Amino acid sequence: MSGTAAPVETERIGAGWSAMRVAGGYGAALSLSLYLLVKVVWVVAALLGHTPSSFSDGDWIVLNAVTVAMSVVGVVLGLVLAQRWGRRVPAPPLVFFAWTAAGFLIPMIPYMIASAFLGGDSDGGSGGSDGGDAMPSWEVVFITIGFAGMALGLALALPVYLRERWPAAFLGRVGDRAPARLGRTRLRALYLLVAVPVLLWTYWTAGGTLGLAHRDVMDVNGRLLLGNSALWAVMGTVAIRVAATGRPRMPLWIPMAVAFTSSGSLFAWAAWKLPWALIRPGGYTAAEYPAVSVVEYGLSIAAGCVMLAALLKAVRSREGELR
Repeated sequence: MSGTAAPVETERIGAGWSAMRVAGGYGAALSLSLYLLVKVVWVVAALLGHTPSSFSDGDWIVLNAVTVAMSVVGVVLGLVLAQRWGRRVPAPPLVFFAWTAAGFLIPMIPYMIASAFLGGDSDGGSGGSDGGDAMPSWEVVFITIGFAGMALGLALALPVYLRERWPAAFLGRVGDRAPARLGRTRLRALYLLVAVPVLLWTYWTAGGTLGLAHRDVMDVNGRLLLGNSALWAVMGTVAIRVAATGRPRMPLWIPMAVAFTSSGSLFAWAAWKLPWALIRPGGYTAAEYPAVSVVEYGLSIAAGCVMLAALLKAVRSREGELR
């Protein structure tokens, strides 16, 4: 995926779509700023000696410093998506941060809706104050708006931004051109990498307990998260297969957007959860045995990277045909 702008004749997009990109980008940045504010308050409070009872001062400060950095990147990403100068940002860092941010948040939209009806907790393992210390209501509201607003803003702004900057990846229909040669070996490797975590997540969602060290941790909210992850992983794998085989015919942007989001979700959430499962800061209790976590999240990270590599190869193939 090159960092150069697309030819003028292929990059034009309706004013309404551009307005949606601007609104989504600014909305994402503003929403996540509320989450960032809460995290900064927590860091300052910890430096003054106010730390949740289940965490040491050092663990709490490091954890929230990491999420502060992640939030700053998210706010900047929202501004990049909203501004015209955002199209001049070098492609590699832009794609990586957009990929991980989309993977973290966009798949959470259906989960957050379902969780609201079921009364679950949509914190998603973000490192909130879950050690028994109740948060003030304003913190809960700011965190909820931060997650939901950033997710919705990305869902609106990111596809339009990518369509404007790399139109070859989204224009037309599947099968209009020869499909990218991803190779049977790569596809089979992807299927195998995705199969293990998907089977585990589906099994646990259905109520299975094999591989779980702490079954009480796997509540309704946890099973809902796992089911959502399994669904997105399957959707991403199917989307890559559509791009590789050129069928069935559908608007090209559908499998490209699904594969981009799904691969980011496989990578980002596993890369976030694996250190938690192994280091277990603040007495954090993982549902799985450590060895199971290594296999589960290691394969998920690998599957996300393989899926992104296949997606980028398909994009480069289409860009080459249009030159």
